[in-house]
Amino acid sequence: MLTNTLLLALREIRRNVLRSFLTILGIVIGVSAVIVMVTIGGGATAQVTEQIAALGSNLLMIRVGQHMGPGQTSAAPSFQIADVHAISREIPAITAAAPSSSQKVTAVYGNANWSTMATGVDNEFFKVRNWTVQSGRRFLDTELRSGKAVCIIGATVVKELFGRQAPLDNKIRLGNFSCQIVGVLEAKGQSTFGSDQDDLVLVPLRTLQRRISGNKDISLIQVSVAEGRSTDKAKSDIEYLLRERRHISGSESDNFQVMDMKEITKMLTGTTQILTTLLGAVAAVSLLVGGIGIMNIMLVSVTERTREIGIRLAIGALEREVLLQFLVEAVVLSSFGGLIGILLALSASVGLANLLKIPFIFNPGIMVVAFLFSAAVGVIFGFFPAKKAARLDPIDALRHE
Repeated sequence: MLTNTLLLALREIRRNVLRSFLTILGIVIGVSAVIVMVTIGGGATAQVTEQIAALGSNLLMIRVGQHMGPGQTSAAPSFQIADVHAISREIPAITAAAPSSSQKVTAVYGNANWSTMATGVDNEFFKVRNWTVQSGRRFLDTELRSGKAVCIIGATVVKELFGRQAPLDNKIRLGNFSCQIVGVLEAKGQSTFGSDQDDLVLVPLRTLQRRISGNKDISLIQVSVAEGRSTDKAKSDIEYLLRERRHISGSESDNFQVMDMKEITKMLTGTTQILTTLLGAVAAVSLLVGGIGIMNIMLVSVTERTREIGIRLAIGALEREVLLQFLVEAVVLSSFGGLIGILLALSASVGLANLLKIPFIFNPGIMVVAFLFSAAVGVIFGFFPAKKAARLDPIDALRHE
């Protein structure tokens, strides 16, 4: 019986193809919108997680000054190299501590110049930040100790100064001194916060202190915590150690800040997930609108087919059979809408992911949920018209013109 009912439903849908398509258009739009929003949101969340992971494994960033607001910190004494050594020596959970200090400079090569950031580091920087030297080499220990005029440049600096030329072993001028290029960093692209990670020139820390900044200050210490060790414990140990070294009494606030990248990851991914949920919920309203459209057309169909229903009831059809026929029609309509919506959403999601340059993550779960929801809409909004058809009086239905 169910097979015959399904065939009757398909025949009725085929009889009014245009009306059937317009009926399911709301379902198609609703399903597509929900899937696209969730897929794009999932891709954005994955990109945020990936970009923060690229900054370093179990990374803690220790900055000078107390956080005052967006982009603002209070003035405070800079760190010294002895602070870095103390952290490495006294915090057992630490695998590497990388001091750094940065200053804006103009890099010049031939007739080309580019405003970039010169950052003084040691070789621990590459370990902490998971950064690979694509060509060339890292700094030698003798170069770090003596503050030799050598540098490793990022992909953006290579593009702006050298174009297609090979930069290795050439010299560029940074401010008032020239340095020899000994390496080129692997490209990382934009960070989660919108800055270009490849727009930098790395020099030995002593070189920056002697040739550019003119002091021994360190503005940032980046710390890598060993796998399996608690970053929260390492963070509290560092705060205790630095308060002691910087002579901060118990009632005074810290004049530095220790940021855990895992906390930032949770905050950013949580934000994108909330936005995705909200956008998905708004898109789901289209499904309800589509359901109302199905109910409206099914009521019209009941009115148009009153005489047919009367004949079926008069020759012995049961109420539940008439109810099932109209209910199946509504479910088939909404299911077709769900399938078309899924196909449309997949193509739209791939296109938008490429346009926004975020990863496309296929989520079969949301596809199944969206399809089942569209079928449920057919059941819910098709039940009332089907019930009305099943309860028609055969005599009145046969008299209907």
